Amino acid sequence: MPVRLGEVGILTSPISLVRIWALLSGCLTFSLGSYINELSQFRIFKVSCMAAWCLHFIFTLFVILVEFIQFQTLVPVSWKNLPVTVSTLGTLVYLSTSVAFPWLFISNAHDPKAITAVVSCSLTFLAYASETHLIRLKRREERGYMASPAGLLKVFQVFGGCVMLLLVSCQNCKGKPEGWQFWLSVGIYIFCFLMSLGTVLVMIGDCAGRCLLPFGRLLLVFSHLGVLLYMVVTVISFINILHIEHDHWPFVVTGSIITCLTLIAYTVDLAFSIKLLCDRS
Repeated sequence: MPVRLGEVGILTSPISLVRIWALLSGCLTFSLGSYINELSQFRIFKVSCMAAWCLHFIFTLFVILVEFIQFQTLVPVSWKNLPVTVSTLGTLVYLSTSVAFPWLFISNAHDPKAITAVVSCSLTFLAYASETHLIRLKRREERGYMASPAGLLKVFQVFGGCVMLLLVSCQNCKGKPEGWQFWLSVGIYIFCFLMSLGTVLVMIGDCAGRCLLPFGRLLLVFSHLGVLLYMVVTVISFINILHIEHDHWPFVVTGSIITCLTLIAYTVDLAFSIKLLCDRS
């Protein structure tokens, strides 16, 4: 395929404009965020925010450059699935950080850099949300699996697993947790995270057809396992609320909310998987 370089019309399309918007505001966000003096108990959270922001800046820049140079056929991924996965995950990341990041500068409430960083983070969330919406407005044949409701739920499952592992790390830094419930929860979060991440990577790599097992039935098994396992950790998280310590309450309460939302995502995903198999039958 011949490479067409420098077509301005590609960069002036609505999707490209919101990507450039996300690129610029995302760059401003992590540039300003690096100057904010965080509270000691949120140091891991700030490092995670900075890492997520930088990664999304790199991914968004990669998507813009590939589409501008018309290199889609040379990139060994499904181009129908990669951009919407990046934009959906960016929407979730910037939505959560725009809400939670103010915790990092409670002592810097009058710092213009801190306030501007939060505003820029919110604008980046709007940019990624707009990109996801524009991709979903495309014709069905131009969209991949990750742009479907089931695909979006898979991204949320990956995001929920990341957040829960982060919260567990923050809680662990405040003292060594004891009890089998904690380690059972950690094991379930890691297993479900890897299960959903593997599904997303298979879709992005366009490897579903190479799976040795029927991939639709495999997704059904994964969704069913996710529902059962997250039901267990949801019960454990509510038990932890009854024995909550003052220093741990932000992590425990936030973790319970994210766990419930992820359980809902797995439940709805299970319903989509069952419907898909019934339609094929």
